[in-house]
Amino acid sequence: MNLKQFYKLLLFIVLIPLLSSCFEVIEEISIKNDGTGDVVLTINLSQSKTKVASVMLLDSVQGYKVPSKQKIQQELNEAVAYLKKSEGISNVKSTSDFNNYIATVSFSFKDVSNINNITKNILARQKIKATNTSSYHYNKASKTFSRKYQAIGNAKTAFNKLKAKDKSVFNGATYTSIYRFESAVTSSSNPASNVSKSKKAVMLKSSITDLINGKVNVSNTIQLSK
Repeated sequence: MNLKQFYKLLLFIVLIPLLSSCFEVIEEISIKNDGTGDVVLTINLSQSKTKVASVMLLDSVQGYKVPSKQKIQQELNEAVAYLKKSEGISNVKSTSDFNNYIATVSFSFKDVSNINNITKNILARQKIKATNTSSYHYNKASKTFSRKYQAIGNAKTAFNKLKAKDKSVFNGATYTSIYRFESAVTSSSNPASNVSKSKKAVMLKSSITDLINGKVNVSNTIQLSK
């Protein structure tokens, strides 16, 4: 998914190849009826925090260079600086908890389309190829929110070339998308998604390995009450 790839944006992802425990990537998008909204992106390694803390004391593990906290924070700051210069984006903030190894980036947008190229551009600045294409759209007249997702085939190929011990890093890793609205949700096209009791939020949770291997598609069309 596009915003799933912000794992690089939050830079704790540089630790993931060193781990053998699960981690969680969360994308939260709140959209108002006028099309403006907010995004909160989180990567949570707290379930692995004891091992991460140990790894952070080393120079390298299994051939991977271990970044310092200062380096992680520096690159996170650079990503935030880029966001602040992006069209339609404002109120950019970030947090980094090096005790529990949780990082977040949040920002507001004038139109949900403003977020479509952000992750792709940030990954490009880090010389990383995207593993999928993903775009967001909100029609104010029909009050319809949509997300179109397409996995890129070479991501699966590259993943399958990894050694078994490197693949196992992703066992238990999850991606969760949460979309919140001012109006009630009347329908959600993705059968794997769940509508909240309040009818004003839709959640979809999947394993990252299923996403990489193309077993899950997070595309969705959500209709709101008019």
